[in-house]
Amino acid sequence: MKESRKITTSRRKLNNAGKRYTRQRALIMAIIRQGQGHLDADEIFRRAHEREPRLSLSTVYRTLQILKDLDLVDELHFGEGHHHYEVKPAREHHHLVCLGCGRVIEFSYPLSRYLKKEVPEMKGCDITEVEIRITGYCERCRRARQ
Repeated sequence: MKESRKITTSRRKLNNAGKRYTRQRALIMAIIRQGQGHLDADEIFRRAHEREPRLSLSTVYRTLQILKDLDLVDELHFGEGHHHYEVKPAREHHHLVCLGCGRVIEFSYPLSRYLKKEVPEMKGCDITEVEIRITGYCERCRRARQ
């Protein structure tokens, strides 16, 4: 999706929810998009504060909550004491978190499609989302450990 269409979608979702599309909210969304996901609130604040010095950390947290509630961003938990954020992806993907350097590597695998199909048939439930997080060592850290 082109950048202008993404902005229009974000603006429309905010307006439909009775929220204004402010300069600060647009900046925070742009930073998450440009950071290509997996940024924590402190890093988003640091990058936004460089461009908009009057922006507060509490504004970043409030905005992240609104964006999460409107399904514009995903809040990710990588086993740390804080959350990471990425723009809601167009297609489902999963994460490998390196135990050595902390890098997050995205990948796609058909396991989630299988789970969405098979588990409801076996258990009679509705699955709305599958999140797969794998921990291990990236290629660079694996070589360094050998």
